Amino acid sequence: MRYIAINDGVDTAREDNEFTPLRNWFNDFYAKDTSKKVRAIKRAQGQAGEHLTKPPYGYIVSPTDKKQWIVDEEAAAVVKRIFDLCIGGKGPMQIAKILKEDKVLTAKAHYAKKKGKAFSENPYDWRDSTIVGILERMDYCGHTVNFKSYSKSHKLKKRIPTTKEQQAIFFNTHEAIVEDAVFERVQELRANKRRPTKAERQGLFSGLVYCADCGSKLHFATCKSFNGSQDHYRCAKYKSNTGSCTAHFIREEVLKQIVWSRIFDVTALFFDDIMAFHEMMYHQRSAETEKEMKRRKREVGQARKLSAEYEAEQRELEEKVKADQQEVDTYEQNKSDFDSFAAIIRKYVGIKELTPAIVNEFIKKIIVHAPEKVDGKRVQKVDIVFNFVGEINFLSATQPKRQGA
Repeated sequence: MRYIAINDGVDTAREDNEFTPLRNWFNDFYAKDTSKKVRAIKRAQGQAGEHLTKPPYGYIVSPTDKKQWIVDEEAAAVVKRIFDLCIGGKGPMQIAKILKEDKVLTAKAHYAKKKGKAFSENPYDWRDSTIVGILERMDYCGHTVNFKSYSKSHKLKKRIPTTKEQQAIFFNTHEAIVEDAVFERVQELRANKRRPTKAERQGLFSGLVYCADCGSKLHFATCKSFNGSQDHYRCAKYKSNTGSCTAHFIREEVLKQIVWSRIFDVTALFFDDIMAFHEMMYHQRSAETEKEMKRRKREVGQARKLSAEYEAEQRELEEKVKADQQEVDTYEQNKSDFDSFAAIIRKYVGIKELTPAIVNEFIKKIIVHAPEKVDGKRVQKVDIVFNFVGEINFLSATQPKRQGA
């Protein structure tokens, strides 16, 4: 093989190529140095909160400021729908199938449409991997996430994902398409993936039901011979008394009644006396009163000022600032959680039956205890953990309610 580089004066057929290795070394050094400088610039931009990538599907670059993202309304509506479908109990493959059947343009086809270009052969061919990428992207909450991947060398094109600790998150840098609470709930649901059974039925509470004794999930059990009334949940560590746990078993119909009843009770209490409900939430989560939080906020401001003026007391004051700030942050978080839960209650006023969306928005976890015999009747305790507010114990009850199963 003969190699000729006219601009560099290289011809392997000649014997005067002594400088070629040296020239190659300089070229590689120049490329490496350029890459190092570009990386330094990108890191500085990323640490300053600037976007390091093109806007994802749902956003476009602002025509007046190239550093800003603005919402692409048409695509944003699809992104919202994808998150809503996930909240409604649909998985990535099911969501992709729904979008395809409804003839929703893929991201690639959407961009082609905006630029006036021709579509691909199948402009509605959504892939589950695309849906997963959208569901896991925090940018849709209005936050910028930088340094999500890196390359080992300027010679390698492969990008390696970073850990969450290596990433830099900047909050509220652009308009949000999805609320933080919705995004967080989707991540929880994605962590507890649900798969349809062979009977092509999916448990309404799959991924949410846990054993009170061993902490394992209760698996949804059904078969084609069941008409639905015998569908049930059973502890994963119990197998006909041969497993490491006892028989934690509950029928889905019974669980539906319990969950619906608890949601109804919570909703009734909320609308009957919203202030009492508000106070109960704060009391159960060991939160301080609003007056106390205002006092602590003032102390935080005063302590910060004194910390700057008196170096000798700086360490002690900084500890006080840290402790008081934690209390204030807790209060603010509790207030935000209450508002989020109140929004869910108002959204589903007067529900008559449970749907996957209602269950996923209301319920974070269901804990099933082993059944007991009380006066010859089977009694089973079920704890309901709600999103944002945790377990709710009514003021009139000193002991957890027991529900017959």
